[in-house]
Amino acid sequence: MIVVRILGIDPGLNVTGYGVIQWLAGRAELVEAGTIQTEKKQFLGQRISTIYRSISEILEEFMPEVLAMEALYSHYDHPRTAIVMGHARGAILLAAAQQEIPCQGYMPTRIKKSVTGNGGASKEQVQRAVQHALALKTAPTPYDVSDALAAALCHGNALCKGLKKGTRYL
Repeated sequence: MIVVRILGIDPGLNVTGYGVIQWLAGRAELVEAGTIQTEKKQFLGQRISTIYRSISEILEEFMPEVLAMEALYSHYDHPRTAIVMGHARGAILLAAAQQEIPCQGYMPTRIKKSVTGNGGASKEQVQRAVQHALALKTAPTPYDVSDALAAALCHGNALCKGLKKGTRYL
């Protein structure tokens, strides 16, 4: 019986969502979830440092075998979003690398399809699917948390099927 602890991350410069799940024989159990928030008025370096320190603490406390998050993408109309997200992702990847934790990236459509069956699912649909998959009494909020848990669940599903197309090694 394979037991894997997976840390899912929804990276953001203002709010980074995280969710730790225990994956056991195709079933998931919530361990911990929450957000890391930075102050908008702080300098960029301070905000990145907050994300890095917080992720490092989460990794030390929960000792996941793998970290899963959305692969970096850029939409033509909003290139700044990818740049801002890249800052947060860099801090997260550094924290994971220093603790020798492998990272898997998934395209947003793959994460949504994995948990809802629809690659174009809304935030609300993802939230409800995560609630159902983890047998939670209430939906995980905010969306940063449900998106992070969805990334972790996507990786768990990928483990069951073998990693396939749509997976990016970060």
